Amino acid sequence: MKHIFKEGKKEKPVFLLLHGTGGDENSLLALAEIIDSEAAVLSVRGNVLENGMPRFFRRLAEGVFDMEDLAFRTKELHEFLNDAATQYGFDRQNVLAIGYSNGANIAANLLFHYENTLKGAILHHPMVPDRQAKLPNQTGTKVFIAAGVNDPLCTKEDATDLEKLLLDAGADVTVQWETNGHQLTMNEVQKAKVWYEANY
Repeated sequence: MKHIFKEGKKEKPVFLLLHGTGGDENSLLALAEIIDSEAAVLSVRGNVLENGMPRFFRRLAEGVFDMEDLAFRTKELHEFLNDAATQYGFDRQNVLAIGYSNGANIAANLLFHYENTLKGAILHHPMVPDRQAKLPNQTGTKVFIAAGVNDPLCTKEDATDLEKLLLDAGADVTVQWETNGHQLTMNEVQKAKVWYEANY
């Protein structure tokens, strides 16, 4: 997978950056810098193109995921993390995903299908990726969800359902409600930073 890796302090988490539709491996670098400039960064570009725009998995329509492709791409990302940890020498148990929209969805799907693949996650405007999944034990996994009460793409119901599913799997979940639709705002990034500093 096309990516950027930036070394960080050993004791800090490794930020796995996952962009939204049409973004790339550079899109969330400034966000990672705000949250913790000393953390290592592994920023990945999605392997799927939709009308020329990079994504992490295919969809059949707005809000309708290609579930077969989602499963394949989630496994691909999980295995990429294993390989990257070996290649760059970082602690595989110390990865914190930061995703927006499509990137938040594949990060959530990692949590839905793999135990211990992420130490935590900051999910900006996610949906429930797979309503059929039986979630693994996520006890000790800390998750921050930034959601819009008026988000037309990732609805309030999606965010509350995702929160409940993760809580039921044992995760420690914090939800930050915003009023700017599907936009990724500086306010929610700053709230994510406060959450991060309290937990890491």
